[in-house]
Amino acid sequence: MSTPQQGEIWWAETDVARRPVLVVTRSESAAVLTAIVVAPVTRTIRGIPTEVRLGADEGLTVDCAASFDSLQRIRRPMLTEKAGDLRWRRDEICGALNALADC
Repeated sequence: MSTPQQGEIWWAETDVARRPVLVVTRSESAAVLTAIVVAPVTRTIRGIPTEVRLGADEGLTVDCAASFDSLQRIRRPMLTEKAGDLRWRRDEICGALNALADC
């Protein structure tokens, strides 16, 4: 398995369900950490600054959003399959993180 990179969308296998997540942890750190921070992807689109809209252009079959209000720490082995790539939209990821911190 390749190492997840910041801005990539991966399928995460949890005890409860399989769901897409957006990798938030810096790429340099993801290679050495046992757990990384991800933004869960949801079909609920609220149109708020702490989410990043996603869809077919990013490798997903439905319109959805990565929710930065619900950041989670997940063990790297739970990321089983790369679904898409959002690295070219890094400014939106940084904007959602800024909105989350409100600074």
